[in-house]
Amino acid sequence: MPTSTSEAGDPAALKARLAREAAVEGFVAMGVTRPDAVPEAAPRLARFLAEGRHGGMGWMEARADWRADPARLWPAARAVVMLAESYAPATDPRASLARASCGAISVYARGRDYHDTVKPRLKRLARWLVAAGGGEVKVFVDTAPVMEKPLAAAAGLGWQGKHTNLLGRGFGNWVFLGALFTTLALPPDAPEPERCGRCTACLDACPTAAFPAPFRLDARRCISYLTIEHAGPVAPDLRPLLGNRIFGCDDCLAACPWNKFAVAARDARLAAREALVDPPLAGLAALDEAGFRARFAGTPVRRAGRARFLRNVAYAIGNSGDLALAPAAAQLAGEPDPVLAEAGAWAVARLRGGGGGERGGRGGERGGETGPPEA
Repeated sequence: MPTSTSEAGDPAALKARLAREAAVEGFVAMGVTRPDAVPEAAPRLARFLAEGRHGGMGWMEARADWRADPARLWPAARAVVMLAESYAPATDPRASLARASCGAISVYARGRDYHDTVKPRLKRLARWLVAAGGGEVKVFVDTAPVMEKPLAAAAGLGWQGKHTNLLGRGFGNWVFLGALFTTLALPPDAPEPERCGRCTACLDACPTAAFPAPFRLDARRCISYLTIEHAGPVAPDLRPLLGNRIFGCDDCLAACPWNKFAVAARDARLAAREALVDPPLAGLAALDEAGFRARFAGTPVRRAGRARFLRNVAYAIGNSGDLALAPAAAQLAGEPDPVLAEAGAWAVARLRGGGGGERGGRGGERGGETGPPEA
């Protein structure tokens, strides 16, 4: 249905119509903010990087100036439209942690890659906005130096919880975020106040104590970072705390009480594939390159690559306590990749009683796709 001339000339009316179009596209929330709405982002990001809490994510440093100031990313932008799409699971993903001989894959990675689902919707919405109101637009879905979470909070979608992720009263914290930058001067929304109160459920749930303080994350201890972004061997003292998590971690997200308001995912492609829910570790360890690519085609897991993924599988085998998995660990110990081979050897030694640390457990009294509040 075309937009009326009166709507096209009225920014408030155009924004209201855009919100309706966003809902039709399947987004659960939309808000608008200004590119300069988060001036505190620059010093927070600088501190995060200076303290080395980004670990090996050098890309965060490479474009820190753009990341810290959206106005520098695209000076012509006058408004930022932030959108959220739900990927809430049908069941509590923490149930997977009790199945030690199977792998636990983060909820967001059990279905179609979110880049393939969110970005087409954003592009259709952008085309609609240009046709309706003119101007220029750019869309971003976790592929550019855009600080989605602070911008989403500034746009009134919700607030950043103590686990640093965005959460809202109407959808919990199981959401993907997308950004639409526009040269149109759409009226901004009021920010949502932080509503975590005294709750520390997300911090207490972290297996590795990755939160040095509320609202601050040390990626170097975050299981999502360690199993997805980190390319080398995981520190020996952290390996037992990984449990059977082989790609990402949902513990802090799943612990949030605001998830009682979670909205079911509307895109069937985001639903978990049966083969990616609690897959047996023995079968994963046997995957060759072709098998890995076929098994995880179209999912975020494939981007990690076989060697890094099987490194995680080896750690999970070592933590399983299942001696029947010793042959699988020994097979991984013979791999040509040195990091994978070392992980396999560690798993063999651990299963035979030579590994260090306790199986399972927590990394501390307080504690993941999580990210720093600066990002």
